[in-house]
Amino acid sequence: MTSSSTPAPESPRASESHRPLRRLTARGRGEAHRTATPLELFFDLCFVVAIAQAGIQLVHSVAEGHASEGILSYAMVFFAIWWAWMNFTWFASAYDNDDVLYRVVTLLQIAGVLVLAAGVSRAFEDHEYQAVVLGYVIMRLALVAQWLRVARCSDGAERTMALRYAGGVLLCQIGWVGLVVLPEEARVWVFLVMAILELCVPPYAEKDHPTSWHPRHIAERYGLFTIIVLGETIAAATVAVKAGIDESDELGDLLPIATGGLLIIFAAWWIYFVVPIHGHLRSNKQAFLWGYGHYVVFASAAAIGAGLEVAVEQAVGKAHISTLAASAAVTLPTALYLLSVWALHSRHFKFGITQQLVLPTAALLVICCTFLGEWAVLAAGLVSALAVVTGTTLTARMASREKGRRVNVPVT
Repeated sequence: MTSSSTPAPESPRASESHRPLRRLTARGRGEAHRTATPLELFFDLCFVVAIAQAGIQLVHSVAEGHASEGILSYAMVFFAIWWAWMNFTWFASAYDNDDVLYRVVTLLQIAGVLVLAAGVSRAFEDHEYQAVVLGYVIMRLALVAQWLRVARCSDGAERTMALRYAGGVLLCQIGWVGLVVLPEEARVWVFLVMAILELCVPPYAEKDHPTSWHPRHIAERYGLFTIIVLGETIAAATVAVKAGIDESDELGDLLPIATGGLLIIFAAWWIYFVVPIHGHLRSNKQAFLWGYGHYVVFASAAAIGAGLEVAVEQAVGKAHISTLAASAAVTLPTALYLLSVWALHSRHFKFGITQQLVLPTAALLVICCTFLGEWAVLAAGLVSALAVVTGTTLTARMASREKGRRVNVPVT
């Protein structure tokens, strides 16, 4: 008879979890308590370094009157940052086994984004993309290695899917070298073609066997990255306001910008997190549209911070642009953020035309605020806050009506 003090034999799965090197196999989509890991949070923080660099260069471009060039360079660099982040996020949701090799390869991807961040200023100022492309290639080759591990540990349709991912990513990296070797006038077209090809890789790879990403985990990862980007936005705006006060001591001119900017960022957080989105991610088609659409959400959120910096510099006489242009640097990305969050999140939880029109109407009013001169940012902040109040009030009234209907239903 076995003694009660004898420990139970360890299961094969538990024994496997203690090994430094483990099979890279799919995790269950219905796995309980699936949350972001410390490595994923560290990954996000390092990626925001690159986003901050892109934002700084966007400020310089707009403040010097080169808005069109700056916005184009910002869109291109931000795509590289966002796409590498997104690919890792969805891969990790399905295959994170947290062994030593997985951690090392993930840290290599982080090194790649830091190389990319170091080259952002040259990409903006001199249109030289060597460091940006090098950093991007490092990140993407590390992801190829992860997919090859998956292929080695799987068979059938899952193996085919993993090899499609690895092959597609690898072929795209060859095309990105065109940003370095081709003439400058051809680079925009190379970027457009390669961006489209990159976006086509996941649908092609998963057409026969979708990955087992976790809806709650994905929603949490995107939400956390949104918080980090908004945090970087508010930090950049705060530093800009402080520098403006230190240099010019014109608090009266900066107070409307600071107040309006704070209201915009608070409203941006509220609007994004007002509803749980994971329940909407029921199919790969919905997930692809939702995931891809966040390029606009993240890029516009980061651009709001850059716009607030531009507005501060214009107010203290450091920017060589008009008040109208400085106002547009804040109002346009704010309106774009409101519209993109409505399209991806809010419209799925709104009932009736009144609720559906709150955010689109707010976006239109924010654009109109551009023409209010030095009060434009404050007005845009008040409109954003009013959108939050209106949406919350309408939702509360509808919930109250629904509760009243349920109470008055006769018992049969």
